[in-house]
Amino acid sequence: MQKTKNTMEVDPKHLTDLQKRQLLFFTLVQQHEQLAMMGLGKLKNPTTDAIERDLTQARYMIDTLEMIEHYTNGHLEAELTQYLQHVLRTLRLNYVDESSK
Repeated sequence: MQKTKNTMEVDPKHLTDLQKRQLLFFTLVQQHEQLAMMGLGKLKNPTTDAIERDLTQARYMIDTLEMIEHYTNGHLEAELTQYLQHVLRTLRLNYVDESSK
């Protein structure tokens, strides 16, 4: 399944069951990524329209994605594994950068 920029742009009515599960996985990871990036002060909180740095929140989101990685190890399609690993690498690097400030 080709991932789009925004998973919400895909019409689920035209997807197979496998594609729907993949879309849900991408969405889950993407939501945690966005919450972590908000906690890192990299994205505005859409509710307040402000940058709100909260490293505890960011760490929790990263830990949650690491737990998902651990429990899905060997059970995901390669594309999903690579996506999750990429997101985790990006978040970890940003976390180290922000926590050293």
